[in-house]
Amino acid sequence: MAAIENVTGTAFVVAEFRAEEAAEAKPLYEDKIVPVFLNEDTKRAAARIAETIPAVKKMVRIRTRYLDDRLDAQLRDGCKQVVILGAGLDTRAIRKQAPDVVYFEIDDETTLSFKKATLAENRLTADVSFIYGNYVTDDFIRLLISNGFDGSRPAHFIWEGNTMYLTADSIRQVMADIVRHVPQFTLSFDYFKEDVINEATGDAAATLITERFAAMGAPWRTGIGDIQRLADEAAMRLVDNVATAELHRAYWPGKALETAIFDYYFLCTLQSPAR
Repeated sequence: MAAIENVTGTAFVVAEFRAEEAAEAKPLYEDKIVPVFLNEDTKRAAARIAETIPAVKKMVRIRTRYLDDRLDAQLRDGCKQVVILGAGLDTRAIRKQAPDVVYFEIDDETTLSFKKATLAENRLTADVSFIYGNYVTDDFIRLLISNGFDGSRPAHFIWEGNTMYLTADSIRQVMADIVRHVPQFTLSFDYFKEDVINEATGDAAATLITERFAAMGAPWRTGIGDIQRLADEAAMRLVDNVATAELHRAYWPGKALETAIFDYYFLCTLQSPAR
């Protein structure tokens, strides 16, 4: 198992937060799969982070529900190819199985090898291709095609918990590659506003969260100031764009926002002009 530090290690903490929500009496989503990846070490690591920066737990739960909902909508619309970039310990290939739907997960070999072995040990199967590689540097479209992806067919891309760790140029390149090679697609992802990255929100709790991730060896590098402008530059259509503060109020009516970071953390879906 990877150390509970750096971008790879945080996958286990994210998985713990997902599992905790799924265990609630009235959870935002169902996930009976994710506990197979977890143990006492991951539980303790997640507890330490939640104690210092409790808002992160809710951020993970909110984005999981949003991205589940967007995937469900695409599956109902007949989409048969789902690509998960930087997949980590994502469980949607199993949780969201549907007839003739194929999943493609791209991440580093250490993470996906652990994931593949753990699923096999627990006799959990799905129509999914685990693709070892760095989707930023390794030409992820080529990797997808070599593993059976059909660029001529509609696809849904999930890009969860990734953009903040990349450079602005890398974000644009990923989007450009999708547009260039996949005529019909939808792309759902999360992002921070630039003020979070620059520690300029004026909210001490938001600044603490940014500093805590940097201390763990997983610094946030890039925020997106104008999502509509980014979509226009990439020749994509903006379908929706919602602050997690709004979803927090919808999912947990009456519960207070602990920090202003929810006003700066967004979820969005873009699509090809042809869709």
